[in-house]
Amino acid sequence: MSAHHLHRRYVIFALSFVVLVIALGLAEQRGLPKAWIGYTFLGATVAVYAIIGILCRTTEPAEYFVAGRRVPPLYNGMAAAADWMSAATFIGLAGTLYASGYAGLAYVLGWTGGFVLVALCIAPYLRSFGQYTIGDFLAERFQSGALRLVGASAAILVSFVYLVAQIYGVGLITTRLTGLGFEVGVFVGLGGVLVCSFLGGMRAVTWTQVAQYLIMILAYLVPVIWLSVKQTGWPLPQLVYGQQLHQLAEREQELIRDPAELQVRGIHQQRADAAAARLADVPKALAEQQAMAAANVSVLKAKDASLAKIQAAEKLRAALPLTPAEAEERWRRELVSETQYALPLSGLTPHMQPFAGNPDGSPSERDQASAGRRNFIALVLCLMVGTAGLPHLLTRYYTTTSVAKARESVAWSLVFICLLYLTAPALAVMVKTEVFNSLVGTSFDQLPAWIRQWQRVDPALLSAVDLNGDGRLQLGELRLHPDLVMLVMPELGGLPYVISGMVAAGGLAAALSTADGLLLAISSALSHDLYYKAINPEASRTRRVTLSKALLLAAALAAAAVAASRPADILAVVTAAFSIAGSTFFPALVAGVFWRRANRAGALAGMLTGLIVCLVYLFIAHPSLRAMIGLPGPATLIWSIHPASAGLFGVPAGALALVLVSLLTAVPTRRDREFVDALRSRPSP
Repeated sequence: MSAHHLHRRYVIFALSFVVLVIALGLAEQRGLPKAWIGYTFLGATVAVYAIIGILCRTTEPAEYFVAGRRVPPLYNGMAAAADWMSAATFIGLAGTLYASGYAGLAYVLGWTGGFVLVALCIAPYLRSFGQYTIGDFLAERFQSGALRLVGASAAILVSFVYLVAQIYGVGLITTRLTGLGFEVGVFVGLGGVLVCSFLGGMRAVTWTQVAQYLIMILAYLVPVIWLSVKQTGWPLPQLVYGQQLHQLAEREQELIRDPAELQVRGIHQQRADAAAARLADVPKALAEQQAMAAANVSVLKAKDASLAKIQAAEKLRAALPLTPAEAEERWRRELVSETQYALPLSGLTPHMQPFAGNPDGSPSERDQASAGRRNFIALVLCLMVGTAGLPHLLTRYYTTTSVAKARESVAWSLVFICLLYLTAPALAVMVKTEVFNSLVGTSFDQLPAWIRQWQRVDPALLSAVDLNGDGRLQLGELRLHPDLVMLVMPELGGLPYVISGMVAAGGLAAALSTADGLLLAISSALSHDLYYKAINPEASRTRRVTLSKALLLAAALAAAAVAASRPADILAVVTAAFSIAGSTFFPALVAGVFWRRANRAGALAGMLTGLIVCLVYLFIAHPSLRAMIGLPGPATLIWSIHPASAGLFGVPAGALALVLVSLLTAVPTRRDREFVDALRSRPSP
């Protein structure tokens, strides 16, 4: 299809989406129920994705795995941006900047820097190589079937971890749009994922992702511009949010000194102390709580209390931990949470302060500031190398017509991504301004309805409880999870519900677009690298594509089952995937392109060492993962590095192992050295 026809079709699509939003806005003013607006956004957008998937269906391997290698750079850049701007970026980035302030910019710097690494070090050479997967490159470069298996297995692990976060985001957004339960929302949204990638593979995913990018960027920019006009009178939030930042700093100081806030902080500290006391002797504390709960039920029954009171008491008893291990994990989480809310601003770092703590304060404050700087740098590095090692992203650059077009499409990717990245910091400041000025201090009986609606979905995501009994909401009484900041932003800013629906549709597009790419990466690793290349090289083209579709369905259902258990926040899960990808793939890919002395033994040692070191640190440093494998005690951190930045240890360990083993083992064959020379000099195939 010519570029002219593509331009015309997607311009018509974008205008149609704008018309839909305007029509729903007018219908809302005339009384259209909110539920119908949500169903319309969900149904209309998923229907478009389904139509594209059906029209692009194929059984041809080159079309299914790499879209026939004829995607124009502009559209490949747009598709890569959609593939990249996952639920973590669309939903989680603004929330992280809201919660962390300056420190959250590590995500913007790391992800942007990662694309520079992709453009300079990896994407053009993978396109020059011209196969289907990262496993293909590793196997051909190092002449090793074992490396293909390790590469495919690592790609499946990285993509699956990342995929779980996207499916979780899909469930969250579908719940917001339709009012369905979270678990039901996960599987309803899953249908939207499968309809894009199941029939047409990379061909369908590419053209669907272009449409999804248009929806998500409109959904992101429109409400932020609206909020900017409301707060500052200017429609360019990227240029004017500095004045809001200074006003926000003044409001933060007011809240830190507010007597009601101090009272609420004291209540949280009492709860933290109680949790610490229970942790001193977990079995005894659990037995006492269970005995008290049982006695309370017995007393109510003896007094012939109302059925509602008895049922409430029985519900509280049933909610108690069943085992000491479960109690310890729950109380440790409670201790961390309550300790955070006992801090000024509920533990939020003042927005203009670079890191928590004070480099000129007490020894503990200096240590905290120093740890903040280390984690900032570590996170930037992990996100950079992780970006350059993500299988689903690197596969995107196999789809261009030439090496030069691969470089050009990376540049376009950066352009399209920066539209969002430059806006997210402004959004975080404006949302925090609304929370601190409009929400905090509101009477509980006048709180907006959307707070109660989200509280019914999951109180852990959003809740408001009058702890000090003064009838007004303090910041310490509001629990607003970072994952919800973007989704509640329109209603928080007083915008029409149709804008909330549009934002949810944009978030759904972001989650679906990345989930499509991840599912395809998983199914390609299983069907192409493991089945076709390692088990049955004689498999027909139709059989390979059919098997890929079946495996894609299985991976989607498995990810949905894990996501339904409500894992940790989206951004934390995704960041762990970046550390795993960087630790496993980055040293081997870069050495495979630029170092002729790298051999198969070194590459294998580097990949396995990086992966193992990264996973070990993740499991010893993350409380939930420790509990999963039965490790007792609190999380163990090295240099206070957070588990999300485990790649800080995995990448150097993998690179060192690769270099040492390559130098201590046989020199690569002449064929391997010539392969590197040809890879770096050959014209595009």
